[in-house]
Amino acid sequence: MLSLHHSLFLPEAVSEETRAFNEDLANRLAAEPDQWSFPPHVVRARREQGIGPFPAPVRIERARDIWIGGAARGGTEGNLRLRLFLPQTGQPEGAFLHIHGGGWTFGGADMQDLRLAEMADRTGLLVASVDYRLAPEHPYPAAPDDCEAAALWLIGQAAQEFGLRRFSIGGDSAGANLAAVTLLRLRDWHGLTPFSAAVFIAGCFDLSLTPSARSWGAEKLVLNTRDIEMFVRMYLQNGEDPRSPDISPLTADLTGMPPAYFVAGTRDPLLDDTLFQATRWISSGNSATLDVFPGGCHVFQSFPLEISDQSKSLIDNFLSVIMNRSTIT
Repeated sequence: MLSLHHSLFLPEAVSEETRAFNEDLANRLAAEPDQWSFPPHVVRARREQGIGPFPAPVRIERARDIWIGGAARGGTEGNLRLRLFLPQTGQPEGAFLHIHGGGWTFGGADMQDLRLAEMADRTGLLVASVDYRLAPEHPYPAAPDDCEAAALWLIGQAAQEFGLRRFSIGGDSAGANLAAVTLLRLRDWHGLTPFSAAVFIAGCFDLSLTPSARSWGAEKLVLNTRDIEMFVRMYLQNGEDPRSPDISPLTADLTGMPPAYFVAGTRDPLLDDTLFQATRWISSGNSATLDVFPGGCHVFQSFPLEISDQSKSLIDNFLSVIMNRSTIT
């Protein structure tokens, strides 16, 4: 059962640290050039340098890149990269399939190494991050095809190679969308329900835009209304219906889905996506946990904040409990 109290959404619920961070982030992003004045490859290069909303990525040596057979449909012919993080706490018996965010346009499997290594160590899971193809060079359905292929590899070849017995999946923003779509594809297209848990961080579940996304406006706390509209335009280039369940999982039949953890901040344009999808998850007969953090911006877990540490601990605890491991203290 989901339980929310109105006090979470009041201005006084926001900590001074979070409030100051949001003000600084909004001012900094307002002073930067419009990212849509650059082609996507330039924005990607700028993000590599830490220009934009996020710090520059830190890559670690313990990460292992592998290449697997291509997408389930329209294939990449062995050029689909996955980035693996083995736990330092022992041989994993389970795995977490991570799908990064970035509006289906930015990001990569090697942009969150520190967090994914932390997750592997704290949960004891093998973490595999999917380097799916990006729009606009590779519009829908390239990204979900790649994620579907990665999931099939994980529950098949990887399960045998690493001795894996239980599986979980998740992602942030566009990655949460793709994680939900992957669960639906495995159920509907392959008759498979192998995942025991799902984690959805500030997901975009309705590409026709929920009320909070549509009414957010121009203020940029990582993301604003125009950004969401542009990401959808980059992703859907061939007249696809944005309400299709394979594109907007909010509209899908969600019966038979695994226990899920949903989280978002109150200062996220995609707040309604999380609230609506969590409600539909439960109303479809599935277990779901929902946490909402006062003042949290879009994917606030990416920044050095107290609420970020709290949120990451809750995510790792959820996975540890569901995957039959001890709770993290």
